[in-house]
Amino acid sequence: MNDVHNRNRKKTYYVSVQAGQILEDQGAAPYELVIRATDEEITQLQELFEEYATMDEAEIAHFSWNPYETASDLQMSAGCDGLLKRIYELLYSCGIDETKRHIESMNVI
Repeated sequence: MNDVHNRNRKKTYYVSVQAGQILEDQGAAPYELVIRATDEEITQLQELFEEYATMDEAEIAHFSWNPYETASDLQMSAGCDGLLKRIYELLYSCGIDETKRHIESMNVI
């Protein structure tokens, strides 16, 4: 019972979307957003960051090898945009009030 309670307990995290980092220590590195999340939500966010980094690297490689291609460019960009939207939706749902206002001002979700 205690283990389940600990997993469902929210903790404060400092997130840098640009760097794909989730930090528990506010002074460890620059961050953009503050969230309160459970272990499960943090795991989900880490997976989204990893997926986004992989897709971003694939997009960079694709564009360097196929600079004039357009159809798959749109598909790849849509994939990155969709992942980024999912990241911001999760951050919004876990965000403190200031984080939610910031994400709303960005018009990304």
